[in-house]
Amino acid sequence: MSDPNAFTIWPKIEGIDALAELAFNLHWSWNHAADELWEDLDPELWETTQNPWVILRTVSTDKIKSLLAQPEFHKRLDDLLRENRESFSSKAWFQKKHPDAALTSVAYFSMEFMLSEALPIYSGGLGNVAGDQMKAASDLGVPVVGVGLLYGQGYFRQDFDSEGRQRALYPVNDPGQLPIRPLRRPNGEWLRIVIQLPGSKIWLRCWEVSVGRTKLYLLDANDFSNTAAHRGITSQLYGGDAEMRLKQEIILGIGGWRLLRALGLQPEVCHLNEGHAAFAVLERARFYMEDNKRPFDLALNVTRAGNLFTTHTAVAAGFDRFDPELVRKYLSHYAQDELAIPLEDLLALGRQNSGDASEPFNMAYLAVHGSGQVNGVSKLHGRVSQHIFQPLFPRWPEQEVPIGSVTNGIHVPTWDSAAADALWSTACGKKRWHGNRPAEEDIRRLTDAQLWQMRTGGRKTLIGRMRKRYARQLAAEGGSPSEAGGVFDEKVLTLGFARRFATYKRPNLLLHDPERLIRLLSDPHRPVQLLLAGKAHPQDLPGQALIEQWNDFLKRPEIRGRVVFLSDYDMMLAQELVQGIDLWINTPRRPWEACGTSGMKVLVNGGLNLSELDGWWAEAYSPEVGWAIGDGREHGDDPAWDAQEAEALYTLLEQEVIPEFYEQNEKGMPSKWLGLIRESMARLTPEFSAGRAIREYTESHYLPAAAGYHERAAWESKVGASLLQWQEGIARHWNSVRFGNVRIETHDGRHSFRVEIFVGDLKPEDLSVELYADPMQKREPAIETMTVGEARVDSPGAFIYSSEIPATRPAGDYTPRVIPHHTSASVPLEAAQILWQR
Repeated sequence: MSDPNAFTIWPKIEGIDALAELAFNLHWSWNHAADELWEDLDPELWETTQNPWVILRTVSTDKIKSLLAQPEFHKRLDDLLRENRESFSSKAWFQKKHPDAALTSVAYFSMEFMLSEALPIYSGGLGNVAGDQMKAASDLGVPVVGVGLLYGQGYFRQDFDSEGRQRALYPVNDPGQLPIRPLRRPNGEWLRIVIQLPGSKIWLRCWEVSVGRTKLYLLDANDFSNTAAHRGITSQLYGGDAEMRLKQEIILGIGGWRLLRALGLQPEVCHLNEGHAAFAVLERARFYMEDNKRPFDLALNVTRAGNLFTTHTAVAAGFDRFDPELVRKYLSHYAQDELAIPLEDLLALGRQNSGDASEPFNMAYLAVHGSGQVNGVSKLHGRVSQHIFQPLFPRWPEQEVPIGSVTNGIHVPTWDSAAADALWSTACGKKRWHGNRPAEEDIRRLTDAQLWQMRTGGRKTLIGRMRKRYARQLAAEGGSPSEAGGVFDEKVLTLGFARRFATYKRPNLLLHDPERLIRLLSDPHRPVQLLLAGKAHPQDLPGQALIEQWNDFLKRPEIRGRVVFLSDYDMMLAQELVQGIDLWINTPRRPWEACGTSGMKVLVNGGLNLSELDGWWAEAYSPEVGWAIGDGREHGDDPAWDAQEAEALYTLLEQEVIPEFYEQNEKGMPSKWLGLIRESMARLTPEFSAGRAIREYTESHYLPAAAGYHERAAWESKVGASLLQWQEGIARHWNSVRFGNVRIETHDGRHSFRVEIFVGDLKPEDLSVELYADPMQKREPAIETMTVGEARVDSPGAFIYSSEIPATRPAGDYTPRVIPHHTSASVPLEAAQILWQR
């Protein structure tokens, strides 16, 4: 549908289209086979931008002609193109493992995607996950298409003034310099999507990004047909006020689904990466209404089975909430004229209490109410999310709130160094991330010498790159660039701390005792050096104050050359850091780090982690792979606990980390340190990879979601209609259900329960009667489904339910309860009623 030459005027040079095909596919961002081609075209531009499309748009036609005329260059180009085409068209893991799957497309919606610095439409962790999962889907052949927004300025860029204060900069993302193409209809017309906003239509331009064998589709409002105010809607990521955010999320969710349909795509699965795109569940239902001539409530019931909501938020305050009047302003027309429902029904989908007209509209609640599956992004975050969403499932035990977890992982080929890639290839083969996980034993066979060579080389490369960056930074801040040449030592233990600067991440925990930190850094026999990076949101003044605190500390003469704070933390800088850092430090306040992926990126490169027992590290940590602080419990923002954990952090560094790094054997290598590296690489890298995460999403979520959607949609929505009728009956008649007599007997080591249930206006098959006992020793709760007997002749509407269970626990531990039951329903996600025996 798109023309690769549609956004540029190409010189008539034979072979330039082949270069453009390579440049437009972001496969080069993790497969580095073409790096030398781009370096040959312009080595300096390649080093600074890592953007092949910028190089093609910038270098002279003479230079391009000259290189294409060289047989060796032309052969490399032809070979690369052939390899790419063959790779993208061949059967991958998904096609081999699930050849008959009823899954043709997964629409992956996200507010941001971190794919490459060449396409700066990301902020941080959420975009990191989205980009890495898109790449892993390409490697594995999972049919994922991404949907996002093209931001005119993106997220802010950072520098420091002479006082060490953060400044926010907003350079323009020139579409002509980005590896994107306008989507065009067969007649050449630019594909544009239209959405009705108050008083006027808004036109959305559509773009395509190639990501290996997958596609990312982007929308932007910077169309000349729009008003000046509307053209700025997609200007900044996470910029503007609540009204601007609502308009962006309408474009992403409603406009995004319309874009997919305009392309002829009908995904069975819609994956919401956070609640920002939750309006997509409404638009998906609207198209089902239109296609099948069904009302909205039935359409939502059918399509929600194919929707998956992944929440990344660790505190309820982090969800996007909108004032009801704002929603009324922007969605009244959509509800009444397009969904054919009252606006109050739409608002109810985003509320805990549907009858409370003053309750804000919560995008996460809309996502839950419109999805058939919900998950957090680590095991701990899954449990935290159950607590956060508990209000939507009143009277249900927190452990049964229907939210699971799929722990995030990183796309390993994006984050490994060339040396690490070579070492892993030697141990596990080149296709190790294209199928099932590589064997741990293959990595455990690597020698100390191999690991140490990789680590020393990675540290040396990092320091060389850091000095170049720091020299440019000093010059911009009015300092002397020559000072950068004297910072850091290639043989010294190098610590890294780089992330968003927010108070809950406690980036100043290392600064709790500045004098003690100075002694650590300046020890003449076992010195340490620290590399810092990170941004604070322009509106987050406390976060910016933490940056200033570090920059003030850097002025201390005792640590000159030992600590560097690099500005403008972006994807390129993150790649450089994780490939060379010896120890990655992370100090969030538990449980506010939903997952965290920065520490995962050092694993493949032989870096180690010292982190709070939060997010992914809570399930990854053991003494054989790194270090941890915290006791695995929550302590809020207690300053006394922060002080205690700062003490633990200093003590670990002084007594374990630093001694083990400098404790060398007769060959001059730290054997104990290398043992930790070996086990960390072998055990953790495959487990916390995006490949594992995408395989898990595919087999545990995408395939069941596609099957559920097909089941409900089949035979003119027969199952969906049956389910809706059942839900309506449960809602109307639940209050007529009540308990009668309960009889319990214990004999021969077994408890016998007989429970009388009056089903009222419902049928026994509409209900399930269970025995419930609270969990013991952090295990799952004990749940036993009871068997229904004949109706009682002497008591109309009464049925006897019975069950026998081993008497391993007192009978009094068990409480009978009644819950809704339907073979195709997800309870309590789709029917949250519950009745307990008092």
